[in-house]
Amino acid sequence: MRALAETALGTYAVDLETEEVLGPEPPLETAASEETRLGLPRLVASAASGSLVVAIVDRRPPLLLSRDAGSTWSEAGGGLPPGRAVAIDADDPDLVLYAARNRLYLSRDGGRFWQALAPELPEIAAVAFASAAA
Repeated sequence: MRALAETALGTYAVDLETEEVLGPEPPLETAASEETRLGLPRLVASAASGSLVVAIVDRRPPLLLSRDAGSTWSEAGGGLPPGRAVAIDADDPDLVLYAARNRLYLSRDGGRFWQALAPELPEIAAVAFASAAA
């Protein structure tokens, strides 16, 4: 599985098992944002898959999680730095990718616990999981 990170210097692929930066990729195709529909104050970015919604907010802790499509929210990510972007894997919603300024963080349990990935990247603007066909 690979993560894609769009940075100030281009888009990079990162292997999530080896944490190795694999090289330049084409720019990310980002879908139209529905972030304004969430009605959350200080919203930075969000991602949704099924009933799971992950929102980055400009405060501590930086994440809000909803497991009921935004009806109720819980705080998460108390140890994470301020965030820039978030993505949820379409095939496995337990896989969540969080981007701080220069580092990626991976959750394998729907946003409860986070692992910092080793590579330090140029300033990150957007993230996504690589499609299975890639």
